[in-house]
Amino acid sequence: MSLFKRLLNPNYKSEEKARRAGKSGESSYYPEQKLPIDEKFTYNFKNNGGKFIYCENWKEILEAFDNIMAENDWYEQEVFCVNEMLIKKFDGFNLNFGKNTDSKFFLSTCESLVSNNGSILLSSNQIKEKKLKELPTNVVIFATTSQIVDTISEGLRIIKNQSSGYIPSNITTIQDFETEKEKDFMSYGSSTKNLYLLLLEDL
Repeated sequence: MSLFKRLLNPNYKSEEKARRAGKSGESSYYPEQKLPIDEKFTYNFKNNGGKFIYCENWKEILEAFDNIMAENDWYEQEVFCVNEMLIKKFDGFNLNFGKNTDSKFFLSTCESLVSNNGSILLSSNQIKEKKLKELPTNVVIFATTSQIVDTISEGLRIIKNQSSGYIPSNITTIQDFETEKEKDFMSYGSSTKNLYLLLLEDL
């Protein structure tokens, strides 16, 4: 079952359990299979308090972004954004794009989406040399399903492999946890953000 169908089907897990239990000789206590990384990311990210919007194409991305703007009354506001592609894509929303961290929200891409803890991996490619606490409290991240990785280590390997001679600095994660949890070294000192994720299907 695709990520899209799993997200829209709240009975997915119970249906899967019933299906396995119905097999000959299998108990209803059949051990849970290891979750696919996309489903695990979705669960952990939402559990952290992030707002998740899955989109199949750019039309849906623009509609979802428009809904976020309307919900928060962010039209005609300052936006901290250093990504030229995003500035062009979202140019029709009457926003003032700039590099002022006192802006109403931060619009950005990311390096990876980390499945095992539901975090967003960023580097100087997205935030330059800014610390997370210097960024606006409100964050809108654009990412694609192909950016989902299992662990931070895998995300770091991708950064290294994609860098030709220059490895980005200031690598960190946003983990919008609602409860106190033990933080790994990558998220030490991170600050809580009101985070929206626009996830585009590209697989």
